[in-house]
Amino acid sequence: METASSIRFSAAARLVAAEARAAGLVVPGFRSPPRIAGADRTVRRRPDGGAIVAVRVRGRPFAAVANDLVEGVVAVNGLAGDEADRCRRRLWRVLEREGARAA
Repeated sequence: METASSIRFSAAARLVAAEARAAGLVVPGFRSPPRIAGADRTVRRRPDGGAIVAVRVRGRPFAAVANDLVEGVVAVNGLAGDEADRCRRRLWRVLEREGARAA
């Protein structure tokens, strides 16, 4: 199992953000680590309507970190059902495609 790194987190966050933007979705800011001790992922809503998705990277498999990025976009956009599934598939496709090139 491949562990996550800050560099890989940053690259994945840029990919997810670009694809979410291309899909017409609200793009959250991504940061690491969450402010809440022990949390793997948090979502903080900003007063201006934006959101920050914070993900714990240290000591976690990259797949878990990538999943938190994807689920953060789903949560920020309030997606559910088929719409959420389509979003997940789209975001995972870009991560898998780009991940294969980087490996």
